[in-house]
Amino acid sequence: MLEALQSLPPVTLLVVVVVLVVVLAMVIALGRARSDTSGSDAGSRSQEGLDQGDDGGGTTTATLEADTAAPEVEVPEVEVPDTPEQLVEEEPLALGERFRRRLSRTRNVLGASVADLFGRGVDETAWEGLEEALITADVGVTATMEIVEELRRRSRVEGATTADEVLDLLKQELRSVLGTADRSLARATDDGPTVWLVTGVNGTGKTTSIGKLAAVEQRDGAGVVLAAADTFRAAAAEQLGIWAERTGAYLVRKEEGADPASVAYEAYDAATSRDADLLIVDTAGRLQNKRELMDELGKVKRVLEKQAGPLEETLLVLDATTGQNGISQARAFLDAVEVSGILLTKLDGSSKGGIVVAVQRELGLPVKFVGLGEGIDDLAPFDPELFVEGLFGDVAGEA
Repeated sequence: MLEALQSLPPVTLLVVVVVLVVVLAMVIALGRARSDTSGSDAGSRSQEGLDQGDDGGGTTTATLEADTAAPEVEVPEVEVPDTPEQLVEEEPLALGERFRRRLSRTRNVLGASVADLFGRGVDETAWEGLEEALITADVGVTATMEIVEELRRRSRVEGATTADEVLDLLKQELRSVLGTADRSLARATDDGPTVWLVTGVNGTGKTTSIGKLAAVEQRDGAGVVLAAADTFRAAAAEQLGIWAERTGAYLVRKEEGADPASVAYEAYDAATSRDADLLIVDTAGRLQNKRELMDELGKVKRVLEKQAGPLEETLLVLDATTGQNGISQARAFLDAVEVSGILLTKLDGSSKGGIVVAVQRELGLPVKFVGLGEGIDDLAPFDPELFVEGLFGDVAGEA
């Protein structure tokens, strides 16, 4: 056949080659079409098997997934409270335990020092060490000298020769210095609302202390009105407003820069009209070198006294961490108003808890409340007995 093709003329040969190529292309195309049709039918049958759940003699994708699925794991049941009331709350600590825990820093400075000093004997070195420890704890130089001199005398008379005996005498002396002053907060004796004026340097925790006082009074069933008379700081009124919301007290405030005395005046009217039991007036923080602000404080007090008569309390807030500087601040405020008692804040954050003794001894003012933490219930009535025990704890037994 090859010879026959070679004998053909060139033109005829070209035509034959073209025809063969076309025929071959048609054959290949027909084969591909049949293959596609067969694949499509198989895919349809496979899909029908999946849709109808028919195995079709093979393992479908659905069957494979079922075969390789993870085994079921049994999860233990956990009991979840249905309501918040079912949640168990920690019982609040007793006041004595709160004093003991919060005075740990002062106890480490003062109580442990006393036990260590006199554990080596009651001698001159021990007495000098006690003076240093008391001054370091911010009892104050004057009060320290008087306390140590009395302890020396009593130890000679009573024959105290051990650390436990000296420590017992020190506790007695501190209780004597703190005295039995009336530390309760005074109430109105007539039908009008009780008025407490609260003052102190900014940053001492004054506004926060007012909020916590309001919480204590509201919890005891009193109707409370708060007066935001610190109009020099917008933040003070905002902060007092938050405390009013938290405690349910009624707030009286005016725009920033308003006359503080006018705020106090309107607040007393509001307390009277609402038949409230208590009005607590917040005042601006006043530094002792700002005479005009001290005068303003006196003005607020005079305006209130014209409406209500003598105020039941004028409370000065002092920061325990400021130490002896707090004493100088207190003296400056005493020049402006007649302070009736001290609210001592941040006692838990200071190693200088002896400031309580200094305030009592040098100013003659009772500490009525102390701040023992950040919580709303951590403003506690001051108790000299619990305070002294909190200062020393069980250090005597450890000597």
